[in-house]
Amino acid sequence: MRILKKIMVLAAALLLTASSYAWAAGLNDLRTSSTAERDRLVFDFTEMPVYHVSLSEDGRELTFDFADTDVGAFRRSAVRTKCIDAVSYSARGRHFYVTVTMAAGMDYRIGNLTKPFRVFLDVAPAGGGKQPLAQLETPSVQPTKPSDAGEQTKEALPVLKEETIAAGLMQRTYIYEDADGPVMAYFIEADPAKYNVRPALARGIIPGRQTVSGIARDTNAAAAINASYFASDGTILGVTKIDGMIVGTTYYDRSAFGVMPDGSFVFGPVSYDGTVKIDQITLPVSGVNAERGENGLIIYNRAYGRSTGTNPYGLEYVIREGRVAEINTNDSAIPTDGYVVSVHGTAMDAFAAAGTRVGDPAVLMENMGGIWDSAVQIIGAGPRLVANGDVHVTAGEEQFPGDIRYGRAPRSAVGVTKTGKVVFAVVDGRQSHSHGLTLTEFAQLLVKFGVQNAINLDGGGSSALYVDGDVVNSPSDGTERAVGSAIILQKRSVR
Repeated sequence: MRILKKIMVLAAALLLTASSYAWAAGLNDLRTSSTAERDRLVFDFTEMPVYHVSLSEDGRELTFDFADTDVGAFRRSAVRTKCIDAVSYSARGRHFYVTVTMAAGMDYRIGNLTKPFRVFLDVAPAGGGKQPLAQLETPSVQPTKPSDAGEQTKEALPVLKEETIAAGLMQRTYIYEDADGPVMAYFIEADPAKYNVRPALARGIIPGRQTVSGIARDTNAAAAINASYFASDGTILGVTKIDGMIVGTTYYDRSAFGVMPDGSFVFGPVSYDGTVKIDQITLPVSGVNAERGENGLIIYNRAYGRSTGTNPYGLEYVIREGRVAEINTNDSAIPTDGYVVSVHGTAMDAFAAAGTRVGDPAVLMENMGGIWDSAVQIIGAGPRLVANGDVHVTAGEEQFPGDIRYGRAPRSAVGVTKTGKVVFAVVDGRQSHSHGLTLTEFAQLLVKFGVQNAINLDGGGSSALYVDGDVVNSPSDGTERAVGSAIILQKRSVR
């Protein structure tokens, strides 16, 4: 049951700075105590540590991961009680791990205390009390007496909450305060060995708009986040490829996130360069699945739906099996096994002057440069936020407008950690509980949480993060905004 897997960690001594982050808690002792109802382990610290806890598949082992903890003064001791079979210790890098093996049929509760700083674990037989230990509320900080009746007790910040949603899927909520007020950030971290990551269109086609939660439910996604920028009708404004087919383009060279055939991930600038050759005439592609403009040539494929919906002021060549199958004036049906070349103005005149007719050979060439041509999935948005573990914001180089480039706002991002996990991240903004972040502040936060590479996604009122049936953040519009696309995590099938 999910309630038994749920572990909430409240870290009350996390120090946040503008450029670097460090923790310096010292583990002094591990003590045990027992009553008729339960056994307790108590970790004594010099400061409240940053940690998270994982539960084994059989529900017997709890592993505490204490990050950046000084254990020089700690003596490792054997522990065995009526409810605890064993305690083991290990250290890797800057992490200290304590694994508690519970006896069969046990339940547990984890909590924090201050003055002095302690992390405790209670273990008791499941069902032995009026309420299971794992469901009991545990304060992270001891309540203090208000100075007067009108004063509210304020929870200590920052706070880090972690929850295992499913095997290979972790949710984190981070609440902290800077000089200008509070910030709330939300993270989903997924193991790509257990989850596929791919873009998904609103209602499955372009144009159109739908909420992130709606896209997630339609695609049976475990988690989802808003993706590319989009026009008012839902047309994608960014180079986007889904299952090998290009479904959206942009005029700019912008940062993208890609999934390769072997499941690896790539980040970097991507551009679209397309041409169509019908018989002996070759013309450049103005865009894919977009509104046809003056003198333009647009490619419409099955991602656009059933028909092009164009006006009668151009010509359209329906292409099947590499040849012109039909020539129409407008609103052509889009074949599922081909595409439509829709032209206007000078582009229309060029094909007409050559006497283009049914049966002529047609070739569509689409180039995005280098490794991107081989990518199976591409989400183009930008700017770049993190490159090789460092803050690297490219808003200027990518010619983003001021409303995206400057100021604090709700933000969304997709990234990959140093260990290869996929991260969806959202920061609330423009609200009393969270003022939002600049692009640089957002990048610094991602680096702090171990992200190695990341790009910015559409933000503002579009920022929404869905997991396990719900949107976990608070969209700044007061409700979810309908968007053009999302990035989804789908559980891999077991073979």
